[in-house]
Amino acid sequence: MAGGSNSTDAATKEMEALHVGQTQETKDTLKKASSVESDAISSKELKVGYSSGGTPEAQSSPREHDDDAQVDDPSEDGAAASAAKKKKKKSMAKKKKNPLQQTDPPSVPVDELFPSGDFPEGEIQQYKDDNLYRTTSEEKREMERLQKPMYNSIRRAAEVHRQVRKYMRSIVMPGMLMVELCETLENLVRKLIKENGLQAGIAFPTGCSLNWVAAHWTPNSGDKTVLQYDDVMKLDFGTHIDGHIVDSAFTVAFNPMFNPLLQATRDATNTGIKEAGIDARLCDVGVAIQEVMESYEVEINGKVFQVKSVRNLNGHGIGPYQIHYGKSVPIVKGGEQTKMEEGEFYAIETFGSTGKGFVREDLECSHYMKNFDVGHVPLRVAKARQLLTTINNNFGTLTFCRRYLDRIGETKYLMALKNLCDAGIVQPYPPVCDVRGSYVSQFEHTILLRPTCKEVISRGDDY
Repeated sequence: MAGGSNSTDAATKEMEALHVGQTQETKDTLKKASSVESDAISSKELKVGYSSGGTPEAQSSPREHDDDAQVDDPSEDGAAASAAKKKKKKSMAKKKKNPLQQTDPPSVPVDELFPSGDFPEGEIQQYKDDNLYRTTSEEKREMERLQKPMYNSIRRAAEVHRQVRKYMRSIVMPGMLMVELCETLENLVRKLIKENGLQAGIAFPTGCSLNWVAAHWTPNSGDKTVLQYDDVMKLDFGTHIDGHIVDSAFTVAFNPMFNPLLQATRDATNTGIKEAGIDARLCDVGVAIQEVMESYEVEINGKVFQVKSVRNLNGHGIGPYQIHYGKSVPIVKGGEQTKMEEGEFYAIETFGSTGKGFVREDLECSHYMKNFDVGHVPLRVAKARQLLTTINNNFGTLTFCRRYLDRIGETKYLMALKNLCDAGIVQPYPPVCDVRGSYVSQFEHTILLRPTCKEVISRGDDY
């Protein structure tokens, strides 16, 4: 408002200058006009002060109030609109700042934690030597872009695996019943992956083999085995989305005297992952694994043992709905000269033992799997035909166990299951064991040989 008074005075002076030489009467007239204009400006200043909360010295005319209303209304509307916009921005900011978080224990399905549908990548390792060019090849990058839906499926399964094992590590302790341990883990997988028939769920039964038992043991219904402080437990479980399987395992030991045994297996597995890649020979991977594994010793109850690679257990290729597919990855020297190829999935797993380093089938069988390539086989026993239908509908060619058959309501099925095994339709996988009294450790990861790089899909902060 101060700027308006200055401009009026300047205009008055200018008019007086232009009329120099006029009669005194004309000058008086100009002064009167100037005085009237100044009074009008002062009146407006009073009105503004009144609308701002001030107390006017003189009351303005109704016409002036009308003018004020016409001026003030748009500013009030603008202020209200601005406030509404700020409120909306704040609410949107809050939504962005507070994404859905996982609970403890986990209960939120993983796909709800990543609503964009893009799941975390695993660890990326670059190829070397003749395959270095793949990192920057535009052709290879385009091939990966075309495979993105499949990559997201396997990464979703891997994220479920990471979250489940993180929780299980926090609750596993001596004194737990092995059946309860397995069922807790499996129910958690079903919840986080949103189990949906053969489209999403558990890839194979939870292996929780103890001590000299190296693999393929899970408790059958009614088993009373309890986890002990001096046990060495291999926790091996799998998840899948649309048949894309994540197979990963780790070893739990409460007694610190077993730490060197666990470290040997962990380092050997990481060495195998490092050596694996497009054009890598399977035999070279086995040599590197054995060299690292057998560089370790472990002292158990005052006796020193060299850690040995279990020579008749291997890593393996993984195919859609097929846990053991294609090539085997040895963990000792003397393997095949076959090369790994682009696009292949592998489970790189190693077993370190204080025993003979050689396993045999033993104990009661719990794991079964329908043979992938089996054709039509006529069955004479009605119960066997009915059980085969149940297996096809619920598991397909994924591995299952007797607890899973119990869970879906099957009863008195042992003879029918034996009939399917005898006919070659279903393959039993009994536990494999080293000598009694020995201890076996295992670590395992799933890797994908992508066109541009190697991705350790199941890698997490734990191992």
